[in-house]
Amino acid sequence: MGKTKVAVVRGEDPRELVRKALELIEAEDLISPDDRVLIKPNYVAPRPPSTGVTTDPRVVEALIEFVKKGCVGEVVVGDGGSGDTMRTFDVVGIKPVVERHGVRLIDLNRDERVLVRIPEPLALKEIHIARTVLESTCILNVPSLKVHHMAGVTLSMKNLMGAIIPKDIMHDRLHEKIVDLARIIKPRLNIIDGIVGCERDEVRGDPVRMGVIIAGSDIVAVDAVGASVMGIDPRTIGHIALAERLGLGTADLSEIEVLGTPIREVRRKFRR
Repeated sequence: MGKTKVAVVRGEDPRELVRKALELIEAEDLISPDDRVLIKPNYVAPRPPSTGVTTDPRVVEALIEFVKKGCVGEVVVGDGGSGDTMRTFDVVGIKPVVERHGVRLIDLNRDERVLVRIPEPLALKEIHIARTVLESTCILNVPSLKVHHMAGVTLSMKNLMGAIIPKDIMHDRLHEKIVDLARIIKPRLNIIDGIVGCERDEVRGDPVRMGVIIAGSDIVAVDAVGASVMGIDPRTIGHIALAERLGLGTADLSEIEVLGTPIREVRRKFRR
């Protein structure tokens, strides 16, 4: 078996960067016309993408176009934020995008809840998950490139929290619970929006213009590369290190083949 592949691309046009990253990892081979696709951005709070807090709608639009090019019929964009998600949808500007492409937009916090019990849990025995998430056969996970005051970073694995209700159940033993979630919610692709990153805090932090997209199918490897791009050793992040130990993916940068732009050319040390 070869190394895990993660694409890192840098440029000015978000939609073109997404297309290039997906091409590098041959993402078209991972999507079936029979899939029911959920595109899961990070719309945690009503802050525009220029702050680095939320996923750029141009990134989401490029993913909608990619999926529809593969003749996938059912496509949904959805997230459940920490507050009024519908207001966040307005602030980030995602509504015109989904309307243009005839795609449904769902507040996962208002979706039907399904109680899921986690086998052999680390810390999270059971959790309510939005039915749309469970019924999707293909999840495209689209976090922002950010640090986090509790988790260290908030990337692909942490972004899975938008699928659960309530969220405050996660606040103790956070790293273990993030890994528990990653064991039951398994995105097909993880695409980190690093057009504008966010340092110092995940909601009230400072924007960092990066012009970067990171993509891959291995959620641990993608987060390891994302952390490294922010100047953080991925194995110092509890949930990344734990997920690797449990076999959910690799955080060993020497075992990851970075396609496109080398990490050293885009790395910037984010304030924490």
